[in-house]
Amino acid sequence: MSRDNERPKVGLALGGGVARGLAHIGVLSVLEQAGVPIDCVAGTSVGSLIGAAYCAGLTVDDLKGIATHTGWWQISRPFLSGGGFVTFMRLEQWIVENVGEFNVDDLAIPFAAVASDLVTGKRVILKDGRLSTAVRASCSVPGFVPPVEMNGHILVDGGITDNVPADAARLLGADYVIGVDIFMPALRPHLGPLSQGFAAIETLVQHAGRKNDECDYLIVPELRGVSYFKFSDYERLIALGEDATRRALPDILDGLRRAESASKATRAISWPESDAMISPN
Repeated sequence: MSRDNERPKVGLALGGGVARGLAHIGVLSVLEQAGVPIDCVAGTSVGSLIGAAYCAGLTVDDLKGIATHTGWWQISRPFLSGGGFVTFMRLEQWIVENVGEFNVDDLAIPFAAVASDLVTGKRVILKDGRLSTAVRASCSVPGFVPPVEMNGHILVDGGITDNVPADAARLLGADYVIGVDIFMPALRPHLGPLSQGFAAIETLVQHAGRKNDECDYLIVPELRGVSYFKFSDYERLIALGEDATRRALPDILDGLRRAESASKATRAISWPESDAMISPN
């Protein structure tokens, strides 16, 4: 519970989904306009990228502006190796240039990036260390992008183990967690036999972790069939995030009111601290 005004501490859990992550900007925009406070953010893959930028102090307008001139060439380069086909070293530089040179625990809003240990198969929550490296690790899709060595781990994309990291937001102190899932599976008949396999992979990633159990509210923008790779669709993606959040807003605001009321009721019936010090004699 937030101590300054006794309201629930609100956390965001931003999911992975490559270019679809631009929808997160629309989510942030509507939540801000509605006055919903964001006290901490946990992000997976592109969710870690958007979340890190926001927690570092970039405004929604800043993020929208950056989206207009950001594409694959700005964040990656071809790099054929045993670990993948492209390198995200350019992503680290992009973060430094557009967000700043920070450590994860230096950000204005508490933040964590979620990655996966390629050796153990376990989730790794990155709450400290170099921000740009943590985000790169969270975004490094195995087989396509080489893994990142960090804190004694061989790290790859967090979507393998926890695609909407709601409980990571709770570890940052959130009382009420709003999750954002941008990984909607869809059949694509034009891909022929590959369509079913691709949809199965989408389903596996979507269900990685326990987002449905951990989120107090899960926002799911209507992204079925939308490309994961077209950053040039930024206007549409941001708008879809805005639309989904506007629809969700009445339930979110009601949930926050109920959480605050429950907290006040709990405090009202708790034993007064001063009485506990009274001697029975």
